[in-house]
Amino acid sequence: MRDRFRAGDAVRTVHHDPPHHTRLPRYARGKTGTVVEPEGRAPLADAPAQGVEDAPLEQVYAVRFAARDLWGQGDHHVVLDLFESYLEDA
Repeated sequence: MRDRFRAGDAVRTVHHDPPHHTRLPRYARGKTGTVVEPEGRAPLADAPAQGVEDAPLEQVYAVRFAARDLWGQGDHHVVLDLFESYLEDA
């Protein structure tokens, strides 16, 4: 199966507030970053919070964000590991 995103791709995180647990941090929702690398497939961590016992496997990506874009200040970058379903083309 081919990865949806490649290193260097600009992506935006989905901007939603689900009624269940999600591993997408609130401070990163709706923000634009750059894929550093795909990190392999893992069971979607949100699935058990929705009562799904057999979590689907999803690609996880390391995504780099400018701290300034996340919090309005900072001259450094933050890298988050994010499931593919959290990302869309920027």
